[in-house]
Amino acid sequence: MDFGIKGKTALVCGASKGLGYGSALALVQEGVNVVIVARGAEALEAAAARLTAARAGGTDATAPFVKYVAADITTPEGRAAAFAMHKDYDIVVTNAGGPPPGDFRDWDRDAWIKAVDANMLTPIELIKATVDGMAARGFGRIVNITSSSVKSPIDILGLSNGARSGLTGFVAGVARSGLAAKGVTINNLLPGAFDTDRLKGTLASTASKTGQDVDAIRTARQKSIPAGRFGNPEEFGAICAFLCSVQAGYMNGQNVLADGGAYPGTY
Repeated sequence: MDFGIKGKTALVCGASKGLGYGSALALVQEGVNVVIVARGAEALEAAAARLTAARAGGTDATAPFVKYVAADITTPEGRAAAFAMHKDYDIVVTNAGGPPPGDFRDWDRDAWIKAVDANMLTPIELIKATVDGMAARGFGRIVNITSSSVKSPIDILGLSNGARSGLTGFVAGVARSGLAAKGVTINNLLPGAFDTDRLKGTLASTASKTGQDVDAIRTARQKSIPAGRFGNPEEFGAICAFLCSVQAGYMNGQNVLADGGAYPGTY
């Protein structure tokens, strides 16, 4: 299927690895120009090289461009650097590393402010900076990578539960504010257990808290998922690319859960 987005330009955050990288990969394979952002310059440069090699068209002169900005997108300076690289984005994939796990009794105001800033306010700033331009051009796609914890909270991820739920509430309103009639959709993509560094950290934290073996916890977690495994970033990226497609133009304000069937609810 041709997603109809060849030649569009996307900003993909947190794209040096994991789900952000998987999303950028799927987009360049669809012929989308990408600007990837992350804090670690070395990992980001390596990711850009892999994306360049994998892009649709290979080394052809018409192949999509891959550019990278080593910056902290949660800061005004980082966002300014991303928009200095390219001004008018057609697609924005917001993504920031989740706050650390722990016990809510140990989190002070600074910990909460940092979580809200990264996982709620930064996506809102990126939405605010891009949707009007998208609407003027008649096409726009914003995909916020959030978490399955929005639907099924995880006790040790309270900072993430709170901040991402705030973003979810905001998107529910702004996505229905008239932008969709101008070709702009805003959706949230909720990953469950994907085989990333974030998951490894959560499993290690659980092992430390319970005294269990981390491999045993990993095996038990996989068995609890109807798919019998963890997801991989490439298949996550494919879902993200579909949400950015012309075919997904009638999907708006949705929370799309990708968790192998782990969420037990009907709705």
